[in-house]
Amino acid sequence: MHLVSREEVEVMIDAAITRHNRNASMLSMVLGLIFLALFVDGFLRVIGIVPPFLGIDVNIMSEVTDNVRDEVLMSLHNLSA
Repeated sequence: MHLVSREEVEVMIDAAITRHNRNASMLSMVLGLIFLALFVDGFLRVIGIVPPFLGIDVNIMSEVTDNVRDEVLMSLHNLSA
């Protein structure tokens, strides 16, 4: 029968903590990259750089440019009047 010494237990615990921290860091990094990629994809779809997916068009740039153009034209019209 082999009894484990206190030092061996501490070494095993330290190794387990190190392995856990490494695995948790890798998992967090992968999840972070996935969420960042999905955010960038959504952002590029909203501003119109990437085409719609499955026919769902979320491009808002045409509405924004139309609204800005209308506001600028109204401001110029009010200044000239």
